[in-house]
Amino acid sequence: MSKRMYFASAIALLFVLAVSVSANPGEHWNYLGSAHVDGAVDHDNIHVGRSDGQFRAIQLRVSDGAIEFLRVIAHFSNGTREELAFRDRIPSGGASPTIDLPGERRIIESVELWYSKDRWERRPRVTLYGSR
Repeated sequence: MSKRMYFASAIALLFVLAVSVSANPGEHWNYLGSAHVDGAVDHDNIHVGRSDGQFRAIQLRVSDGAIEFLRVIAHFSNGTREELAFRDRIPSGGASPTIDLPGERRIIESVELWYSKDRWERRPRVTLYGSR
């Protein structure tokens, strides 16, 4: 590969990276917790904690196996809870779209996940992220 082709490829790659980073300016995800899914029960709870602060949206990321979510319920520190409009199958290595939390930013105490049972070769992991 000639130097000119190598240089052109490097410039094109930098351009693609710059465009993808600017597509969601200001979007920053904070790790809030995770849970391993096992086939014995059909729900889990990810405890977040008051010290993590207030959030406007969450995202679920899945690894080691696909998970079909049936219900997602956010529990807040002020005692309220909100069933979120999310019911979808996330493939292994995939992520949910941004799930907006209705109302003002609130401190998330926990997120309850209800999913369909399956026979996984390995226990899938759900990781919860929040956006301020």
